[in-house]
Amino acid sequence: MINTFTFDSVLSSTYGVFISGSGVYNAASRDITTLEIPGRDGVLTIDNGRFNMIKHEYPAFVKSTFKTNIQGLRNALMSKRGMKRLTDTYHTDEFYLAYFEDGLEVEPSKNLQAGELTITFMRDPRRFLTSGESATTFTADGTISNPTLFDARPLLRVYGTGQLGIGTDTITISAADVYTDIDCEMRECYKGTTSKNSNVTFTGEDFPVLKPGSNGIDLGTGITKVEVTPRWYRL
Repeated sequence: MINTFTFDSVLSSTYGVFISGSGVYNAASRDITTLEIPGRDGVLTIDNGRFNMIKHEYPAFVKSTFKTNIQGLRNALMSKRGMKRLTDTYHTDEFYLAYFEDGLEVEPSKNLQAGELTITFMRDPRRFLTSGESATTFTADGTISNPTLFDARPLLRVYGTGQLGIGTDTITISAADVYTDIDCEMRECYKGTTSKNSNVTFTGEDFPVLKPGSNGIDLGTGITKVEVTPRWYRL
């Protein structure tokens, strides 16, 4: 099988570029601060509760029309700004969020008809599951199961006013305009372009998460429906 990647709308095979998989199985490092204390052996470690960005490299090759294909790919990648969706055929059930930063390392053949190159992205440490992009709708109490080992920060669309239970957390919504979107990743509440942060309160100190395993969804009085887009991920 010949493998490819897609970065936003840029499909590598459009430019005759195909990849090998040696760089797609790496994992990000945990963000840990170490402190050396006089009189104490070793170091004191502080886990900052996050993972670092990771360099994501694709060793790649071009079979033919090297100069034209490389120019096209280079311009297509460089035209993309900010974090974009990145996928490859090695992990069809996952996607990444990445940006293109490092340019291209190119080794053309002597006749400039073929060549090898390394394509490097900087990406979010998480490997998002495509299954986590689909919303589950609740019109009554139920549960949702997180299949990973990591807390997921969902997008919630809550219809009505009242209290909603997510696991051990409770969300209180007042003055809803039909529905309220609660983005637990961005830590924002809104409807369309209108902020709803002042209409939403939480029992915890932060927006709720979906913990590994079963999470209860409890619709209180006044909440008629909840759509949960879970955003599962692994590393």
